[in-house]
Order: sequence, then structure tokens, then C-alpha cells
Amino acid sequence: MLLTLGLLLGCELLGEVTARALALPVPGPVLGLVLLVALLALRPSLAKGLRATTGVILANLSLLFVPAGVGVIGNLEVLSRDAVALIVVLCVSTWAAMLAALFTFLAARRLGRRGAE
Repeated sequence: MLLTLGLLLGCELLGEVTARALALPVPGPVLGLVLLVALLALRPSLAKGLRATTGVILANLSLLFVPAGVGVIGNLEVLSRDAVALIVVLCVSTWAAMLAALFTFLAARRLGRRGAE
């Protein structure tokens, strides 16, 4: 389990160092995940070793939401005071994200069809 955690955290650390050193607009953990996927593609046998540890991590993932829940409860007065503004911002940002995903998909599909012709 320690080696697996070392691999996961090492990939994340390498991604973070790379993102900061090259001033990339991509978060370090995303680069670390890309590195992990590349490692798994090059050495598929690593996946078997990761399975047990990642299963434990995923089984206990809900514990990571406890601090966020405590933060929400600790700021209930702010939430109640600005409830309307927060609801509007959440709705608008959700719709904006869905529209961005839609247009990205449509553009990728158009490019894929153009490349196939």
C-alpha cells in the first residue's frame, strides 16, 4: 500500500512541480493524472497493484467532504444573507459550463467529421 500511495503522490508531485516550473495554465494534479495514465498505458501491470489501494481510497472518499460540510454549516449566516445571489450564480455558472461542454463537443465532432472526409 505504501508503494502505491508513493506512486500516486509522486505523480501528483511531479505534475505540480512541472506546472509551476513551466508556468502552465493546467493544474498540477491534472498533469499528475496524465502522467499516471501514461504510466498505466506503458506498464499495464501497475493497474493490478493500484487496484487494492485505490479501492480503499474510493470507499472512504466521502470523508473528504466532511470539512466542506463543516465550512458550509459554519457560514450559514452568510449563506442565508446572500442566498438569492448564490442561487443565481450557481444556476448561471452551471448553465455556462453545460453550454461550454456542448459547444466543445459540437466543435470536436465537426473537426472529426472534417478529418474523416
